[in-house]
Amino acid sequence: MNYILFDTVKEHGNLLPLTFTRPVAELRVGIDTLRAKWEALLPGQYSYITEEYLAEKYPTQHASDNIFIAGHLLATPALAAQISSLAPGEAIADENEIWAYRGDTFTPDKTQPAHIVAPCETPDAIRYAYDIFGKNGKELNADFMRITKGRTSAPLSNTCTLIGDASLLFIEEGAVVECSTLNTKNGPIYIAKDAEIMETCAVRGPLALCEHAVLNMGTKVYGPTTLGPYCKCGGELNNVVFTGYSNKAHDGFLGNAVIGEWCNLGADTVASNLKNTYAEVRLWNYPDKSFRKTGLQFCGPIIGDHSKAGINTMFNTATVVGVGCNVYGSGFPRTYIPSFSEGGAQGMTEVGLNRFFDIAERVMARRHKELTDADRRLYTHLFENRN
Repeated sequence: MNYILFDTVKEHGNLLPLTFTRPVAELRVGIDTLRAKWEALLPGQYSYITEEYLAEKYPTQHASDNIFIAGHLLATPALAAQISSLAPGEAIADENEIWAYRGDTFTPDKTQPAHIVAPCETPDAIRYAYDIFGKNGKELNADFMRITKGRTSAPLSNTCTLIGDASLLFIEEGAVVECSTLNTKNGPIYIAKDAEIMETCAVRGPLALCEHAVLNMGTKVYGPTTLGPYCKCGGELNNVVFTGYSNKAHDGFLGNAVIGEWCNLGADTVASNLKNTYAEVRLWNYPDKSFRKTGLQFCGPIIGDHSKAGINTMFNTATVVGVGCNVYGSGFPRTYIPSFSEGGAQGMTEVGLNRFFDIAERVMARRHKELTDADRRLYTHLFENRN
């Protein structure tokens, strides 16, 4: 079957700055991306309907018969089974939104199906950036059970101490874990192929270390935390999701946060996740162009792709950093930093597009990745339409 994951204007906008550079279903929650969760339950060909400027990098592959699924939904076996049973022309929806539709064409926010099927369950979804860390524990548990079912973990080194249920620790072949304490009492710990936990780390699950991710010596991790592929972290982490290819290699606290790709947080970067007044957190919302109440008490930074923080940078509670930013200097910068900005508490200036490309090329080359022409056109669009 041909599956197409679609973005709605509302969800794509509310998930900025993370969705400036990807469709919603490319976001990582738990161990896998939203797309990978659907692929595991509904194998087939997958593509996207997303913002026009992203379509070159994430094109739509239509067939004569397609199943369209809202990209912000979290996959479950029950919902996947109901979606797979849809007849042509049928949709799963409620009065507010369409969750899935089978047909030859579909236009998000416009298509009105003739036949509506009531959902077998109310789908859970990622609607705001803070949902990513907020629902990371639930998704990490579900992903762990699916990925490890019927399989046997590689053995844990006898230099380590395991606290809790051994069945909730899974180490893929090629991973390295030495002289560290791992605690599964609060949730599972998944260590992917070629990932590494260096000596003297203290880890409380749930934790996912994706392929080639690294915890540096002495790192303290409180779950639920996810390090995407090729991320390297040190210091203290608490309920953080790193999408992939990003670093926080040194000391400093980071909690209740989501970090995009190709980011780097310099040594002793510290981020508040709780206001001194213990008041409700407000977070910058791009569609509203204003700060919006979240109902949360704990929220750290939300950082878009290719953004950096210099050594000793301090982020205030619930700081939103756009794409291609360079934050440095003493004091607390603003809690909303527009894309392609550099500076700090004393003020921000523009990061020129050519300078951004030079930095991005050097950063990506360290992981043997290339900034493609399609990437350049995508970032050019963002630069020309920055806000």
